[in-house]
Amino acid sequence: MPLAPRAGTYWSAERNPALIAVPVLLIVAIVISDLLIPTEGHLGPLLVVAPALTASFGGLRLTGLIGGLAVAALTVVSVADGTITTSYRQSEIIALVLVSAFTVVFVRLRERHQAELQQVRSVAEAAQQVVLQPLPERIGPLRIAFDYQAAEDQARIGGDLYAAVRTPGGTRLLIGDVRGKGLPAIGDASLLLGAFRSVAYRAPPLPALYAHLEATVSWKAAQAGGDGLQEDAAVESFITAILVDFPDDRPEVRILNCGHPPPLRLAADGLATLDPSQPAPPIGLGVLQPSHPGVDTFPFAPGDILLLYTDGVTEARDGSGRFYPLAERVASWPGRETPEDLVRHVREDLLDYCGGRLGDDAALITVRREPAGIGLSHEPRAVDAPSALSGGPEPGPSTRVPPSGPERE
Repeated sequence: MPLAPRAGTYWSAERNPALIAVPVLLIVAIVISDLLIPTEGHLGPLLVVAPALTASFGGLRLTGLIGGLAVAALTVVSVADGTITTSYRQSEIIALVLVSAFTVVFVRLRERHQAELQQVRSVAEAAQQVVLQPLPERIGPLRIAFDYQAAEDQARIGGDLYAAVRTPGGTRLLIGDVRGKGLPAIGDASLLLGAFRSVAYRAPPLPALYAHLEATVSWKAAQAGGDGLQEDAAVESFITAILVDFPDDRPEVRILNCGHPPPLRLAADGLATLDPSQPAPPIGLGVLQPSHPGVDTFPFAPGDILLLYTDGVTEARDGSGRFYPLAERVASWPGRETPEDLVRHVREDLLDYCGGRLGDDAALITVRREPAGIGLSHEPRAVDAPSALSGGPEPGPSTRVPPSGPERE
């Protein structure tokens, strides 16, 4: 889904030409008032408001035109009341000319800055398309919708990440959140996504996939640290993530949670939070805290929807400082939503809840399993025999899915 436009774009002369009437009417009102009041009272200095106001929504030419109109109006008033030769009126005209000229100069500097910023944003959007490749609407028996909201007005990419790949027997999905912002976060996100895409399609067990991602991120942190600072570098570059496996032939989902907010499942029997029984440490902390992550298996029947998100969603606050209650909001919405409707609903409700200003980047992914025989697409090509990394087929529970609660693999 495309990024939603930010608030504030309405206040420009290009988007709303009616704004031009404001400084024009202001000049007319000041001129008429100045002609009607006694000679000793002068409102001419107020004309400086017109070009200053125009600079807030107009461009270089419009600001210069309104400034020139204000100077002409003051000159007309001075001639009409016979004060054009007085030093007071002449000083007013000179001051208005100077202020209008300075205003035009500042508008020019602002436009140059905006042009540079637009170029940077276009590069960031291109980088986002490379790093965060859009998820397919359909992959295997799954239907997917997603949305990404940048926290800052000028940002288009951050530390949130997601990816999906097909495997010989199902679909693998990753969602994560890199600690920090800016270029270091983008670099870590790109590194993790590249490692995931290069290995996940081989269908290694989720713990083996986690170990590969952990080794990749820890290696990068160690290289960046150097001089005995590897441990500090690892702490600074950890990534919370969730690895999800959707087998094609079983109505279930396997989840390995690496310190990430747990996903929500919308099923016929209601909403459930899929908490991990043994969460793994965030990716990048393995050098500090070795572990053997566990994989939890949950029912995921046709028609069920899995909602994955980053902490930018649940940590968004309203005016009183309360966190966004995602589970409560989703549970209170009536009816069965499509993945696209659910993403749109959460996004609009989230922005309304926090007044349109997010404190952190926010990513949303919804996945629905379609009935058998519908939406089978993006089938994988033939792959080589499993490498040492894959460790053979991933062990799993029996084909019978438990009615509720996680099952240990």
